[in-house]
Amino acid sequence: MNKKIITIALALVLPLTVAAFPGEGGGGPKGNHANKVERLAKKLDLTSEQKTKVEAIFKQQKEKFEAIRKDSRARMEDVLTTEQMEKLDQLKKQRKEKRQKRQKEGRNSL
Repeated sequence: MNKKIITIALALVLPLTVAAFPGEGGGGPKGNHANKVERLAKKLDLTSEQKTKVEAIFKQQKEKFEAIRKDSRARMEDVLTTEQMEKLDQLKKQRKEKRQKRQKEGRNSL
């Protein structure tokens, strides 16, 4: 039972972490990492060596999140029925569309 709760929590929390740390100006995931590195480089006065290491950290973080997302998906498929998975996919799609709409509206208001 606890494994089910943890799996569901991960599936719900990971998208929230992305929403909590939005990038500036869109640009997709690669743009977000590049923007973060540039912001940190300016605010922390990073050397080029530090900047390269920070970029590597963000790349590794992205890879780990992707692995967690894939693992969570596989575990969810073991728990949920086909119909429930389809509904979950639809909910994710709706959430993504709402997020994109908000981002578009935010850019238009600038």
